[in-house]
Amino acid sequence: MTDLVRRHSAWCQSAVLMVVGLVVFWPSVNFDFVNWDDPAYIEYNDLIKSWSFSNLKGIATEVVTRNYAPVTIFTFLLEHTFWGMKPAGYHATNVLLHIANSILVFILVRRLSGRDFIGLFTAALFLVHPVQIESVVWISSRKGLLCSLFMLSALIVRMKPTPEPRDDARYFIFLALALFSKAHAIVLPPIVLLYDMLIRRQSFSQAMPRHVIPAFMSLLLLLMTMGAQNTVLGGVRGHMSLGLLQIIAVDVTILWQYIGMLLYPTDLCVMYDPPTSGIWVQVVVGSIGWAAVAMGLWKIRKSHPLWILGAVSFLLLLFPMLNFFRITTLMNDRYLYLPCIITFAMAGAAIDRALAVTEERAISILSFFRLLAKGLIGPAIVALCCFLTMEHLPVWKNPQTLWTHALSQYPDMPILRIQNALTVYDNGRIEEAITLMSRALEECKPDELDRERMTEMVTQWKSQLEAAPSIAKRPVETNSH
Repeated sequence: MTDLVRRHSAWCQSAVLMVVGLVVFWPSVNFDFVNWDDPAYIEYNDLIKSWSFSNLKGIATEVVTRNYAPVTIFTFLLEHTFWGMKPAGYHATNVLLHIANSILVFILVRRLSGRDFIGLFTAALFLVHPVQIESVVWISSRKGLLCSLFMLSALIVRMKPTPEPRDDARYFIFLALALFSKAHAIVLPPIVLLYDMLIRRQSFSQAMPRHVIPAFMSLLLLLMTMGAQNTVLGGVRGHMSLGLLQIIAVDVTILWQYIGMLLYPTDLCVMYDPPTSGIWVQVVVGSIGWAAVAMGLWKIRKSHPLWILGAVSFLLLLFPMLNFFRITTLMNDRYLYLPCIITFAMAGAAIDRALAVTEERAISILSFFRLLAKGLIGPAIVALCCFLTMEHLPVWKNPQTLWTHALSQYPDMPILRIQNALTVYDNGRIEEAITLMSRALEECKPDELDRERMTEMVTQWKSQLEAAPSIAKRPVETNSH
């Protein structure tokens, strides 16, 4: 295949991704804001209300909802200028960013694998898989979409057999933009370092000098973000007192749950509450499973270095969310936004290898059926994911649908009870909100912090009901990352 034909094919495949992405996710443009960080980022965020010098300075220097993300907040300033408090514009931007990311995934995986099928299969699954819904339709997940856009761009310009100085310069720029969108980009320098060592076959001493500046940039951002994580409100906290070995044990089971979510994406939820005790059987079985995976990868480390790079990158991309640095969420769908690329690429490579067609000119019957299977399996998997995504998408239509669905799966999780009561309160049904919160205090066994918070809300709402003035809404404190 000539370069011209290959470029034309790439354009056509990118156009297909764009159309599919619009068909699947464009209905979310009609969705509302949800009371899960959206008020803090948009409705009550004075920094995005005008282009004053003080606001621009604040965007560049201040932390918003425990994240230093000036690029993300600047995009909200731009959007507020155009459509104010209309959620449609913000949702549309998220959809377009996700489609752009899928095209970047196609370019990156196609280049690394050298196979069109693997690149398109990976990008299509990345685009329409149900686990991506939270990242796309939740407006507050903008930081993850932007960070991913710049991380993927950085990998594309830098992951080359012989990167030139100008490639390093563009890589620095994209890395900086990614870091200023979300601190998750701190994992990018070690991934690129691994690429230099595993794929370009450089020694550590040869590769490391080019990574000093990116590592320094990432360290500065990490320190700034760690200083901003100063609250434990929201989420779940049962794991916060666990020791390091206990956290590792829990992570062993969570990693397998993530793989299960990618292979069988049902029962998705805005929040999860995985068990942290009484799980020794799952930990033992899970550890044996991961040991088997590690042994398999070790055997192919020389013949398939890309698989080693992918496996380590999967862990690196998830590492900030594995609670070695404690956060109040153990699991979230959005944590798989980039790691899923590796899983999908490996699945595509396995399908491509299993159904490889001989290069003989006279196609045999066996080769014909292999070609037919290859042409059907990939689209069938993608079509199934499209169906599941479009079926689950309305869960995020508004706060009421979101928390009703979440409570159907975890009826006794305090944070879900709190958010559901807040939704009722925001709709002006104060008496019902008081009833819901009081019932939650009795039924769901909140810890001390949640109990204090819930009691304070009930007291405040009762006072408002007695005074009967106009009710002032306030931003909802959450702890999403």
